Amino acid sequence: MGLYAGRVSSAGVHHAGHHHSLGDPALGDRRRLGAALVLIVCFMAGEVTAGILASSLALLSDAAHMLTDALALGLALVAARLAGRPAGGNFTFGLRRSEILSAQVNGATLAVLGALILYGGVVRLVSPPAVDGATMVAVALAGIVVNLLAVRLLHPTGGSRSLNVEGAYQHVVSDLFAFMLTAAAGVLVLAAHFRRADGIAALAIAAIMLHSAYGLLRASGRVLLEASPEGLSAQEVGLTMAALPGVVEVHDLHVWELTSGFPALSAHVVVGASIDCHATRAELEQLLRDRFAITHSTLQVEHAQPPLLKIDP
Repeated sequence: MGLYAGRVSSAGVHHAGHHHSLGDPALGDRRRLGAALVLIVCFMAGEVTAGILASSLALLSDAAHMLTDALALGLALVAARLAGRPAGGNFTFGLRRSEILSAQVNGATLAVLGALILYGGVVRLVSPPAVDGATMVAVALAGIVVNLLAVRLLHPTGGSRSLNVEGAYQHVVSDLFAFMLTAAAGVLVLAAHFRRADGIAALAIAAIMLHSAYGLLRASGRVLLEASPEGLSAQEVGLTMAALPGVVEVHDLHVWELTSGFPALSAHVVVGASIDCHATRAELEQLLRDRFAITHSTLQVEHAQPPLLKIDP
């Protein structure tokens, strides 16, 4: 069994083996994003008018959230198109990471808007204005239908979803729950004349948005900081590689995620003096594919240096 030295250095790595499985983002994802964007924009225009007429912060906060939904969907659509461009020039990986930047912006937008709605909800709890409960319920029910359609469009049909689409999906899902809360608040206003229900609903909407924002920022931040993919231990990968027969040592191991669903690895591997380094490299690449689903690996493989003989005079 070989030695795994879990240390990282800035030494250059020679490209001994390559497996570039870039692939274009699914065309179906872009179509679903576009269809969801049309739904959200059309409904948002009517909701802004209704919120102003009803004097409902819950409705206006929903409309503001739908504006961020529209921006999130538009940004995700642009990022998906950029990510589909082939690699070239100085962009040797293409623009795949634009999807992660999109998810980061979507998470930040959710956080800022959630904080603003949180502040407005507290103000309305202290001094609740008169609101039109009937308008709140009618618009909220329509919003639930629209967002259910958008959620169905963006829901994965199988396999994992890119973090870019996940960002847009989280916007729409949180908006769906927001409309449900707004409808409940409208019913309370109509049935019990409880005007603070509008502010309470706004606070609950803010909490949902902040929770979604945290998840997006955390996931996209891990990719941007080049941490190991979620659920993949760099130490386990190193130990597994070092256990391959003929491997003496594995060090300078780096495992990161270029974009969602694209893990990559580089490492320096030392093999025994009599071992075929090219065959070992091929075995390691197959091991990484089968065991850890890492299809892009860059390995520098060389033979161990024999010990120097000390000759007594």
